[in-house]
Amino acid sequence: MKTPNPRRFRAVPSLLLGLLVSLLMVGPLAADTKTFVDKAAEQAIRAAFKAARPDLAVGTVANSEIPGVYRVEIQNGPTLYSSADGRYFVAGDLFELSENGIQNVAEKRLQPMRKELLAEVPREDMVIFSPEGETKGALYVFTDVDCGFCQKLHREVPDLNAKGIEVRYLAYPRQGFGTPTFKKMVSTWCADDRLAAMDAMKARKPYPQKQCKTPIAEQYELGQQLGVTGTPAIITEDGMLIPGYRPAEQLIPLALR
Repeated sequence: MKTPNPRRFRAVPSLLLGLLVSLLMVGPLAADTKTFVDKAAEQAIRAAFKAARPDLAVGTVANSEIPGVYRVEIQNGPTLYSSADGRYFVAGDLFELSENGIQNVAEKRLQPMRKELLAEVPREDMVIFSPEGETKGALYVFTDVDCGFCQKLHREVPDLNAKGIEVRYLAYPRQGFGTPTFKKMVSTWCADDRLAAMDAMKARKPYPQKQCKTPIAEQYELGQQLGVTGTPAIITEDGMLIPGYRPAEQLIPLALR
């Protein structure tokens, strides 16, 4: 199985600053991103990217919140914001100034989608650590068993469970498929006792290798779709993404809100 390509773009602060300046120049943000995209602009943007970087696969081209600027989704890559002719683009986050303060537009768009898609993941496809008593909340965690901060977070799972928070692990092998880490994760998902296997893997203890059909590839792709770029990636039940490690005391109020 082919290893998925890592993301190749990074947000450029100067470009982000330029985007914010242009945002202030064009006036109030538009709320018509659901309207049909101009076909001529879409074709021009796709042609421009293909001519300049034929190795980049352009996915969706859609209206952005800024009139005349288009949101361009690069497959297995970042979200860009492009001019109608595709000649100029910005890599970075887009922010909205509203009565609620400053909001990340991409996060605002992704949060309900995360909530919906994660709710559809079968429980039997995850490795779930449940509290002994009533479940009061839950956290989805995209994890890599060899990730140091994933291991640190796992040591705090008992504290989360004690507060009634269920931890639902999904697989996100950072180095891709066919790697030693991937094989460990396959063994975890195929184990007769997944919880014991996860405990052993996160403690760097030996555990019997096992093979079976797993949902690891699908979960990796789901993670990318939901904006996961590293591990641990923690997502609340309402779809809020918390990138990186957070101690249990910080996660508890977010899971129970």
